[in-house]
Amino acid sequence: MPLPPWLKTKIRGLHNTKALLRSYDLHSVCEEARCPNQGLCFSRSVATFMILGNHCTRNCGFCAVSHGTPTPIDIDEPARIVHASKEMGLRYVVVTSVTRDDLPDGGAGQFAACIRALRKEMPSVGIEVLTPDFMGDPDSLGTILSNPPDVYNHNIETVPRLYPQVRPQADYERSIDLLRSVKALAPTIITKSGIMVGLGETQGEILKVMEDLRAANCDMLTIGQYMQPTRRNLPVYEYIGPEVFEHYRAIALEMGFKFVASAPLVRSSMNAQEMFDCSALNGVT
Repeated sequence: MPLPPWLKTKIRGLHNTKALLRSYDLHSVCEEARCPNQGLCFSRSVATFMILGNHCTRNCGFCAVSHGTPTPIDIDEPARIVHASKEMGLRYVVVTSVTRDDLPDGGAGQFAACIRALRKEMPSVGIEVLTPDFMGDPDSLGTILSNPPDVYNHNIETVPRLYPQVRPQADYERSIDLLRSVKALAPTIITKSGIMVGLGETQGEILKVMEDLRAANCDMLTIGQYMQPTRRNLPVYEYIGPEVFEHYRAIALEMGFKFVASAPLVRSSMNAQEMFDCSALNGVT
């Protein structure tokens, strides 16, 4: 299926950001997930740090991150994220991870350690975490919320009907419940989620996901086009036109989302600081 013109991007300067990440022995989801916006973000010295190694214990149909035996927890990783963030001049730091179902806490303790390190060394920086579902464990969630980030992101990814193909080891209701629990336990945290389109979902199914997210008091939403990262991943069912993304954005705002980024090349962590700043202006607390 040929790539439509609105999805074609230009490669920009990558090497400085890549070299910096390598110098601190850090991973980015930008690289591991083969994000199409990598060139744009790296040229601006922006990256989303991916902690807990680069091997995931799950094997989602859409994701390019390697599946395999994970690495031991690196206790020095939070400090290196702080040093890299300072060198990059970041005012807003996004931390995500592979899914670590092998760990008793799912890796929540490492997220918490990163938040503590950033709060101590960079007290004015904004912090967003994009976490896995922790198998629904409330103690793991509590570990992160004991020293909360500014934004808690957990992506719903797709519609429930497609979960067996797209997220076979995940559960739609479990993800919705996680977002609901974050808001219930820490009402001042901004909650955020993301959806991919172009996997064979219907517009009605997307609207129902939006309704479920709003019922869970989710504040911010990102909607972007699924693009097959490697040949072993699910094929693209269809490319959605920009006008449909604008339609979704308008409806989502009517539903009460405080900020919505909806366009073909939108990704969950893209322009995260701008989303946070706009949400603050819109009075999300």
